[in-house]
Amino acid sequence: RSRKIQIRNIPPHLQWEVLDGLLAQYGTVENVEQVNTDTETAVVNVTYATKAEAKVAIEKLSNHQFENYSFKISYIPDEEVSSPPPLQRSRRAGHSSRERGSSPGGSSQPKQLDFPLRMLVPTQFVGAIIGKEGLTIKNLTKQTQSKVDIHRKENAGAAEKPITIHATPEGCSEACRMILDIMQKEADETKSAEEIPLKILAHNSLVGRLIGKEGRNLKKIEQDTGTKITISPLQDLTIYNPERTITVKGSTEACSNAEVEIMKKLREAYENDVVAVNQQANLIPGLNLSALGIFSTGLSMLPSTPGARGPAAAAPYHPFALPEQEIVNLFIPTQAVGAIIGKKGQHIKQLARFAGASIKIAPAEGPDISERMVIITGPPEAQFKAQGRIFGKLKEENFFNPKEEVKLEAHIKVPSFAAGRVIGKGGKTVNELQNLTSAEVIVPRDQTPDENKEVIVKIIGHFFASQTAQRKIREIVQQVKQQE
Repeated sequence: RSRKIQIRNIPPHLQWEVLDGLLAQYGTVENVEQVNTDTETAVVNVTYATKAEAKVAIEKLSNHQFENYSFKISYIPDEEVSSPPPLQRSRRAGHSSRERGSSPGGSSQPKQLDFPLRMLVPTQFVGAIIGKEGLTIKNLTKQTQSKVDIHRKENAGAAEKPITIHATPEGCSEACRMILDIMQKEADETKSAEEIPLKILAHNSLVGRLIGKEGRNLKKIEQDTGTKITISPLQDLTIYNPERTITVKGSTEACSNAEVEIMKKLREAYENDVVAVNQQANLIPGLNLSALGIFSTGLSMLPSTPGARGPAAAAPYHPFALPEQEIVNLFIPTQAVGAIIGKKGQHIKQLARFAGASIKIAPAEGPDISERMVIITGPPEAQFKAQGRIFGKLKEENFFNPKEEVKLEAHIKVPSFAAGRVIGKGGKTVNELQNLTSAEVIVPRDQTPDENKEVIVKIIGHFFASQTAQRKIREIVQQVKQQE
């Protein structure tokens, strides 16, 4: 038996998201590739994490009916299973989207997320770090129990090369300290430079939280470690390179201490995003985050684990039921309207197509109004895609300064009879919601319900915070409706 199965006779118009949702019900899907055939229907090869999951999928999906099509399924024998195709990597992003999920069946104990340390080192020191016959690097990896990748072939001719270190936080810090020592020693011997700065690479989506409000986090790290820290400008980002360079200047000792604090902040931001992603995947079963390409820089850093919690999590999902339409009003800076609409309306049309949502910008209520309302109508997944792209576009077009995260206000309407439940006794539920999602959630008091007997809930926060709060509130409303 094998982990890989082939599914044939898939209706050509079946959406990938729907298929993903279906496959994710039976285990962790590691890879899905479409096979080019001359038939009208689609054929895909699916690799599950374990043989047991593949077996369940074969049993459950054989002759699965969709409209007038019934799936035909067979195993692909192990000898034909070459190693899975190399995962799509952006040129310098250290992660692929499907690389790591939690264990199949989702044990409740989360394993420590692999968050590597990425460094940039001057090309002239790479030889010294590797050492004669690779002895220095072997010794380093052994001592720190880490896996160190030196990306020598990247950016041929570049003055610097990226290094990725996979280890525990302590292992990463120890490896970093040893690399700094090696470079300093080499620099002293060749008298090529005075102090070698430490350069850490970090995905742009995490940098705002490292900097902190008004730069407080960064200032504190500088003061505590006696270093000077600068961050490369947003203008340097490209679609291939979503990483910013954090340059730390100081003694080797000071730089090492700063690395510990910087990575602590980045790891925290990353873990919060992963939790948010996993909640999205839980709340919208079958949501394939890797296929969304939410931000211009991609979310390739975040492990997408829609199927990782095993069959139980996906039970309530009915892949072919029509998803409920939702309306969200998102408020964007007035001066950003042109960027969202695009030349002759091209961008907003493209966005609506990509997300599968209706997107309209409400007329300005007055001449000096600082924000405009974007009305997004569509099911949960369309909301996620459309809002994600809008947040990403505002960052990309520099409507927020490089040191702050994009935070927007969103309004959703809930039935007036459910508003009390969103607030909870003495505001308990709304406080829990705010702690869980790190979004600000406001249910304005004394609202007069509209003609549909609905009231507005305001949500303010960065993208994942806002999304998670929206989903949680919809969940509460759903429960109230069922009880009614």
